[in-house]
Formats: sequence, structure tokens, C-alpha cells
Amino acid sequence: MKYVLKTDKSSTTIIIRLMVGIVFLSEGVQKFMFAEQLGVGRFAKIGLPGPEFLGPFVGSCEMICGALVLLGLLTRFAAIPLLCIMLVAMATTKADILVGEGFWAMMHASRTDWAMLLGSLFLLIRGGGRWSIDRKINSRWKS
Repeated sequence: MKYVLKTDKSSTTIIIRLMVGIVFLSEGVQKFMFAEQLGVGRFAKIGLPGPEFLGPFVGSCEMICGALVLLGLLTRFAAIPLLCIMLVAMATTKADILVGEGFWAMMHASRTDWAMLLGSLFLLIRGGGRWSIDRKINSRWKS
């Protein structure tokens, strides 16, 4: 558990946490608010199995993990499902663009995906940073 809370002293990590946390939290909420376009309906349209389960499940993961990232609480742990979500999203939605429209069209369409994937990877590696609940808890364990 101590490794999960371990983080560096960087004060700029909060910028990555804000970017990743806000995007995932808002996307998760929208999967419920606009289920036909972004949740269950979208998952069915792209051919994912069990969209009635998967839509709300992914939306819930995005909201919970996005909120944890924003708080800097269990940041490394929260980054893992977000990485998985991005890898699946890129594989299921950008592969067709790559095949049908080419590399540059795929790169353009996936710019937010890359930002969220790499931002989540950064948080998995570095943790929540100076202004995180993880750091507060971890510093108390050291005392």
C-alpha cells in the first residue's frame, strides 16, 4: 500500500492531474447523461460486447478514477483503469480510421486519446505530486 501512495515532491504534477481528472470525470458523467451518443448506444454502435453493462461500468470507472486523480488520492491505483480504458478506446475507435483514412487522420482523431493515455501513464509512474492526499498520507507514515 505504501508504494501506491508514494509520490514525488513536484508541484507541477497537479497540472497533469487536473487535465486527466477533469477529462475523465466529465466523460464519465456524460456517458450517463447522453447514454445513446456516448454510453450504451456508442458502445453498441462500435460493436463492444454487453454495451448495457459496459457503458455504465466504464462511465462509473471514469468518474471514480477521475475524481481520485483530481484529489490525488490513490493516484497510481486510479491511473491503471484509466490506462486500460484509453487502450481499449484507441483500439476500438481509431483502428478503423487508421485502416480507412490513413495514419495522419488517425493521429488527428486520437490526439485527446494520446494526451489521456500518456497523462495517465505519467501519474502511474510519478504519483500525485506535492499537492496530493497521497503525499499527506505517505508523509504521516514516515513520521
